Amino acid sequence: MMSADWLNKPARLINNDWYTDAKYKQDHLTKPPGSLGRLEEIAIKISALHGCAKPSLDQVQIVVFAGDHGIAEEGVSAFPQAVTVEMIRNFSAGGAAISVLARELGADLEVINTGTVSEHEDLESVIVERVAAGTKNFSKQAAMTEAECAQAMNIGRDAVIRAKRNNVDLFIAGEMGIANTTSATAIACALLDESAENMAGPGTGLNQSGVSHKADVINQALAFHQAELESPLKILQTLGGFEIAAITGAYLSCAQQGLPILVDGFISSAAALLAIRILPGAKEWMLFSHASAEPGHQKIMQAIKARPLLDLGMRLGEGSGAAVALPIMRLACRLHTGMATFAQAGVSGKN
Repeated sequence: MMSADWLNKPARLINNDWYTDAKYKQDHLTKPPGSLGRLEEIAIKISALHGCAKPSLDQVQIVVFAGDHGIAEEGVSAFPQAVTVEMIRNFSAGGAAISVLARELGADLEVINTGTVSEHEDLESVIVERVAAGTKNFSKQAAMTEAECAQAMNIGRDAVIRAKRNNVDLFIAGEMGIANTTSATAIACALLDESAENMAGPGTGLNQSGVSHKADVINQALAFHQAELESPLKILQTLGGFEIAAITGAYLSCAQQGLPILVDGFISSAAALLAIRILPGAKEWMLFSHASAEPGHQKIMQAIKARPLLDLGMRLGEGSGAAVALPIMRLACRLHTGMATFAQAGVSGKN
């Protein structure tokens, strides 16, 4: 379908010896084996993904991909489309949730305009790579052409290449785009063969009537495009957004280049599901940060057999849930590298 040859590259293989070594160390630290619960799992996985005995998550890259959606014409969002560009300005000015979180975490934050309806002035820390002035209304036609979808995926790949050059330890993708929960829900419905009634949620704050309308719009679009939805890439092109395509491309590139991913909430997880369906080995490079309050998120997690770390009722997006989970993951690594073994501490082990 697409001309981007890099999509055919395999995911980087993980040396299972690192899992074995990290598990051995965890079992010999001064604690009952398993007593740190999922913190042990995190440390073992990061050690294996990094291929080192002392894993660290000090250098983290957060990239927020922003784009507008033609489906917003159908009245599926509680906010006007102008909010996408307004929030890009807010990211740049440091006033958004992810801006605050990135500062507190010492993480690098990059914002990429993948295709808003309106242009904006030059903004600090904002890269403009507009594919088009928003996607098309997918209730009436495909959201993107093949070329546009490939271009958007390349934007994500390029962001990962920049992150790799900076030797980052972890990649977090966030998103911003009015009506993008509608796009993500449609993608998840198509991939999981679910009806929109089981997947659609409030997004930016729809009431029950608004959610029902959103579900109707999605079901009608799925019926309209039924014959075209024969592959993950075609589903992305037909129903997706530029920012969702960019995140999908970023996840695929992370897996190919060996960069661990911390997946955010519902929209990022829809992109993760796409990436896994395109390249099954991509899942090995993913960790899942939190359970989104969007109802479709649980079904995605069940489908890919993932267990999010946190459940705080969040549904903001932007990468915010992943950012909130990051300190716990950092502490897991610190415990793994900083605790003494029974032999080092002169403490008697388990009988």
